[in-house]
Amino acid sequence: MATWLFSLLLGMSVLFACTNAEVHKHEFIIQETPVKRLCNTHNIITVNGQFPGPTIEVKEGDTLVINVVNQAKYNVTIHWHGIRQKRTAWADGPEFVTQCPVKPGESYTYRFTIEGQEGTLWWHAHSSWLRATVYGALIIYPRGNNSYPFEKPSREVPVLLGEWWNANPIDVINEAQRTGAAPNVSDALTINGQPGDLFNCSSDDTITIPVKAGETTLFRFINSALNTEMFVSIANHKMTVVGADASYLKPFTTSVIMIAPGQTTDVLVTMDQAIASYYIAARAYASAQGVAFDNTTTTAILEYDCGCTTKHGPGGIPPIFPSLPAFNETNTATAFTTSLRSPSKVKIPDPVDEDLFFTVGLGLLNCPGKKCGGPNGTRFAASMNNFSFVLPSEVSILQAHQYGLEGVFTTDFPAKPLVQFDYTAQNISQALYQPIKSTKVYPLKFGSVVQLVLQGTNIVAGENHPIHIHGYDFYILAEGFGNFDPKKDTAKFNLVDPPMRNTVGVPVNGWAVIRFVADNPGVWLMHCHLDVHITWGLAMAFLVDNGVGELESLEPPPIDYPVC
Repeated sequence: MATWLFSLLLGMSVLFACTNAEVHKHEFIIQETPVKRLCNTHNIITVNGQFPGPTIEVKEGDTLVINVVNQAKYNVTIHWHGIRQKRTAWADGPEFVTQCPVKPGESYTYRFTIEGQEGTLWWHAHSSWLRATVYGALIIYPRGNNSYPFEKPSREVPVLLGEWWNANPIDVINEAQRTGAAPNVSDALTINGQPGDLFNCSSDDTITIPVKAGETTLFRFINSALNTEMFVSIANHKMTVVGADASYLKPFTTSVIMIAPGQTTDVLVTMDQAIASYYIAARAYASAQGVAFDNTTTTAILEYDCGCTTKHGPGGIPPIFPSLPAFNETNTATAFTTSLRSPSKVKIPDPVDEDLFFTVGLGLLNCPGKKCGGPNGTRFAASMNNFSFVLPSEVSILQAHQYGLEGVFTTDFPAKPLVQFDYTAQNISQALYQPIKSTKVYPLKFGSVVQLVLQGTNIVAGENHPIHIHGYDFYILAEGFGNFDPKKDTAKFNLVDPPMRNTVGVPVNGWAVIRFVADNPGVWLMHCHLDVHITWGLAMAFLVDNGVGELESLEPPPIDYPVC
């Protein structure tokens, strides 16, 4: 009888643990905050006066209720990058796509539940270039008493990679939009908001991470930079990659990771070196030839506990510096991204209902009657399938869809380019440089299986484009260089254990193929996560219809939904 009772109580406790989801309430005050970097003090936009912003920690199954109060001078929205937002598209955050921005002096409460996701995500502003300083980590732990599918680390450290301008980032992009030129590149890369001690006036504030010999640390890398993909390495230490974009991966060991804006990568590092200090260093992976980039190196210090107190750690010896790839080492980037695998065999969505082919790349617009700051007096642009995305200004696309408002968007985004050409040729006809400005979405039926070939182009300059889809994870079936050829490249698809991500790097002058099920109703932005490119129009949106019944339908808009 005692055994039966014990088993019953144990079962009830397990059930309680599995269903005991919590509601976490936060308040985000958007405000100006004086911050000193690179010898100068600037008033930057922050959340709660913190830079980077606060880390949000939840368990899978929990609900977040975050009241955003805008006390700054700019319109703002917050995007919860990578959160599926099942049926809660109103909380996704991209301005004029799922909501109107929160105006100065106003507020909006984001409410959503995190289901079926574990690992590292993040949040950031999704208005103009505010995310240069408005961002933070979002950590999702296993629910209840569940554990990681790898050894439990001794400690966990979020590492947010960023960029710093010795200027107001909003002024930087506004000036570029006024002239048509490319915006100025950042003045420093950062780790957790600090440039590191290779920069003037920065040594004392360099991020130092204390560790103990023999321990294993879980580093949660997040690339929150606006425009810079990065190589990251830790001197003399191997990294075991175990997750990316809040999806677990088959563990593999590497000395360097490549991480694009929008992406996250979880790595385990065992402190198995001599007691000393070691640099964590990051520098740009810049794949576009002849395009300016931030060529600085940001550092943090991994400091072994030695019971001593010296500026440079054990013995007063300066930290050991890692070997980093050259900025244009595409082979290293490719070797990393093609090593990612799901932990075990997965069920690939099949058969394909929507077979799509989208080009992604840059372009140039003529400036009638005046000379702009781009090449030969033009204005820089970007597009998908040669349509350069224009945001509405008086109502969001989701709102227009919900209430049947006409004239806000059209549903005729093409399933493939209207003009086929040699996408990665060295000399592409100038006639193909001019994209068409529009606000087009591609409609999807609920439950349809979508396969999408993302094809980079060499118009203006070929470049690795990190493409993010809001509201969805997807399987990356393959990637390659040159023009995608379905006759030979389909055979390269990984249909066994492809990685799942929310942001895929489309290789420079190459292609990537992804697949997902359109099981989340709403309007979902897809865009390049290099913010200069989304500013130029490298975006589109999927409009996913409601399915059958309440559980397959978009929830009603919240009562405090912002108005334009």
